[in-house]
Amino acid sequence: MDSYLANKRIERESHLPYYIQLKEILCTAIDQQHWEPGDRIPGEPELCDTFGISRTVVRQALNEMEHEGYITREKGKGTFVAQHKIRESLMQKLTGFYQDMLDRGLTPRTQVLKQRIVKASAKVANYLEIEEGEPVIEVKRLRSVNEDEPLLIVTSFMPANLCPTLAQADLENQSLYAFLESNCGILITRGRRFIEAVAARPDEAELLQVEPGSPLIMIDSVSYDDNNTPLEYYRALHRGDRSRFEIELLRLPERKAKHSEQ
Repeated sequence: MDSYLANKRIERESHLPYYIQLKEILCTAIDQQHWEPGDRIPGEPELCDTFGISRTVVRQALNEMEHEGYITREKGKGTFVAQHKIRESLMQKLTGFYQDMLDRGLTPRTQVLKQRIVKASAKVANYLEIEEGEPVIEVKRLRSVNEDEPLLIVTSFMPANLCPTLAQADLENQSLYAFLESNCGILITRGRRFIEAVAARPDEAELLQVEPGSPLIMIDSVSYDDNNTPLEYYRALHRGDRSRFEIELLRLPERKAKHSEQ
């Protein structure tokens, strides 16, 4: 019997269904790193015997864990702990990837692939509300976490006149947003993001170490200052198998209907 599971049990008197209790036990074992990514966890028969529950209950718990990305199941081989997905904040935060990862206790790594001044394409010009062909600074980066496993590719564009020194800045060891604020006095206060599922092109797949056609999460973002002036447009391509986005929703006060007097 697995040493971690030896002291765990299903509470028969609890109002929680058995499959939820089992799921919580197994997920806690993964969260506390009793099992590491790639480890094989006990199979259905062993879990049935250990907890005195039916195979239907076990399968329901494992199905939910697989759906949530905790485990993967391989026919004829068993059930394995999946690679941990990196949780990122999609809304309500404009700290940038670098600071977001540091805040979560992770070590972000950056490889700058391009850093140059180019002419704005029609699409970039439209997002930045400038004329097509105007000079913009393009920065393309490969972002990784901890073990240098690639997580996303992000390509940013910014009007060249806003922060000329950005074209030579060291962006492998600092946040882009932190550089803009400390060196150019630029503070991003608002952003709009557009999310879409896409398939990895061969060049993108090579950088992200996935198969061509693998699912990616594409985010187009425009960042603004207090005057609603567009400062930056970026496109980020996140690995679908390693990313999980957190969205915080707020309930706004309901507006009372106005009734005009007759």
